[in-house]
Amino acid sequence: MRLEQLLEKLPDYYTIADKDLVTRAYRKAESAHEGQKRASGEPYVQHCLAVAEILAELRMPAAVVAAGLLHDTVEDTDTTLEDLRRDFGDEVASLVDGVTKLVSLPRVSRADGVAENGEGEEGEETFEQVSERERKRALTNESLRKTFLAMSKDVRVVIIKLADRLHNMRTLASLPPEKQRRIARQTLDIFAPLANRLGIWQIKWELEDLGFRYVNPEAYKEIARKLSERRTKREKELQKAAERIREVLTEAGIRGKVYGRPKHIYSIYRKMQRKGVPFEALRDIRGVRVIVDDIPTCYAVLGVVHTHWKPIPGEFDDYIANPKDNSYQSLHTAVLFEDGKVLEIQIRTEEMHRQAEYGIAAHWRYKESGGRMDEEFERKINWLRQLMEWQQDVSDASEFIDGMKTDVFDDRIYVFTPRGDIIDLPAGATPIDFAYHIHTEIGHRCRGAKVNGKLVPLSYKLKTGDQVEILTARRGGPSRDWLNPHLELVKTQRARAKVRQWFKKQAREQNLAHGRAVLEKEFKRLGLDQLPLEDVAKHFGYRLVDDMYVAIGTGDLSLNRIIAYLAETEREEQQSYLTPHARPQKPSGSNEITIMGLKGMLINFARCCNPAPGDPIVGYVTRGRGAIIHRQDCPNVLRVRDKGRLVQVSWGVPTESYAVPIQVRAYDRDGLMKDVAVVISEEGVNIDKVSVKVSERTGQAVLDLVLRVRDIAQLSRVLNRLENLPNVLDAYRKRAG
Repeated sequence: MRLEQLLEKLPDYYTIADKDLVTRAYRKAESAHEGQKRASGEPYVQHCLAVAEILAELRMPAAVVAAGLLHDTVEDTDTTLEDLRRDFGDEVASLVDGVTKLVSLPRVSRADGVAENGEGEEGEETFEQVSERERKRALTNESLRKTFLAMSKDVRVVIIKLADRLHNMRTLASLPPEKQRRIARQTLDIFAPLANRLGIWQIKWELEDLGFRYVNPEAYKEIARKLSERRTKREKELQKAAERIREVLTEAGIRGKVYGRPKHIYSIYRKMQRKGVPFEALRDIRGVRVIVDDIPTCYAVLGVVHTHWKPIPGEFDDYIANPKDNSYQSLHTAVLFEDGKVLEIQIRTEEMHRQAEYGIAAHWRYKESGGRMDEEFERKINWLRQLMEWQQDVSDASEFIDGMKTDVFDDRIYVFTPRGDIIDLPAGATPIDFAYHIHTEIGHRCRGAKVNGKLVPLSYKLKTGDQVEILTARRGGPSRDWLNPHLELVKTQRARAKVRQWFKKQAREQNLAHGRAVLEKEFKRLGLDQLPLEDVAKHFGYRLVDDMYVAIGTGDLSLNRIIAYLAETEREEQQSYLTPHARPQKPSGSNEITIMGLKGMLINFARCCNPAPGDPIVGYVTRGRGAIIHRQDCPNVLRVRDKGRLVQVSWGVPTESYAVPIQVRAYDRDGLMKDVAVVISEEGVNIDKVSVKVSERTGQAVLDLVLRVRDIAQLSRVLNRLENLPNVLDAYRKRAG
């Protein structure tokens, strides 16, 4: 690609000065990256041109296209931000700074929680002192956090980042397989959902398909092959359907554009997974879009369509009356068409279509650079800032990125207040999340909840359509249990940050005492003693153990992270906190596969999907060749008609497991042992032995069990969940002797 080609694709509203800015930016990028090559062998400036081209196609302002050309200069060359500010102005320099990755990690001062650039002072732990693997992971998360925070100030930063990621995904084939999978996984986890939340469908679907291609290449190729085989036939069917719908609308006096719309590979795969059916069983992979002049005509088209063809029950969605959280609007319906097959139909206006394709970027598509932002755009920007307002209370980058995944990128649910107001929350949110969304004080004083008029526990997972009423106390604050991730009482980072903020306001001595008591109780329950607490504190960046206790007391440092660190230490140092009181057991069984209810059966691995340890798998019992192990999403398995020959299988324990005796004390009740067994099973833990004693005098039951666990972290999760069961008093590890 050459500069001339880019200039031809610039929006028609660009002035001579705008084009000059883009030209100067290209010259700077060309000289700065001179001699640099990409993994594919092409000159690096080609990547800069490609990113700028994507931004030009989105009709972004000249400053954004210029920043796209210069986006890697500060990161990969001797060019500084001061150089860019001098040559191109503050606006371009600020945009480039927003998308520039960090080259060194910030120092975290535990005194005030403020991150600064530079070397650590005496008494502070720097990220450089942790392992290289953790350093790289932290660096990636810090860079992402930097971009997201810049996005909250100027959304154009993240549009440049998405364009950068899109071209990197288009050219991913040049990288080693391991790096391909890592980048593709991050794309599916973060960047595609981000494009979706911003409503930029044009970028979202391409990121999803490209990411899926490298994360699950077998399934991608299989679906692509089947789409290719039927493409000619499907295109003819869609053309006929579009012509027929156009004819019917004309008879009704309605004018509009009607055309077939492509189904993307990743969306087809997600539908196969959601419905649990093979590709051949999907009846609704044909889609038609109708674009009309105004909203009343949209509903008129819907009426005509439903009059002529039978609608499929449960397949109608009105996103015009109830827009999605990213402002997407359209009518969706599915009908049984004249050829006896299902046809999906989307109905929208030109404005809705532009919004659906370009999302928040549509603001600039038909607007001259520098124009006043309209009210709708301001509303979206404020919505983005509100989504991220909790970030000021989060000092850990990994926690911040996890919060973005839950609070911003997760699927959404829509619940109602008693007055009928709609509240948008991530899927899996609880009444506590709802309470904090309404108001911080309501969250602090939340003591119970009613959903649809009935009392529910605070761990209840809200569903779309629920009407929620929060029951509050007159005074008081949150419970520290709300921060325990094993209890799943709080889903959103926003609510979690508010809870931590409340505890931070308590006196230091109170938090120190509580933190020490909580940690000692957990260690006692796990049967741990004489741990090097100074080393643990140093690992998490605290100079003194007391500082670590305070962080635990305020909720800044969770017990879960400490136990996870101890488990990681176990694996790295090849020792176990369980060893003195447990007998390690090596995994057994052919090829480390366990078949539910069957022993001694011959096992072979399917060549069609090549399952690897960690993949979800299923067994297919053959005649004479034993059980063939497939991935659960293998197309051949999804096509199996005789479901009786499919057997549940699992990978053998990948590491040593340890027999650990535990004791559970509880008031006896019906179903107690069943609930205990379900919790243990859900954690993937086997029970070696079990005995139950019930006191007739006190009504207390004592359950002695021997569990087969992998490490101390898994034991902690199991004990946490057991202790949260109704009627259970405590659950702890029994010490030898």
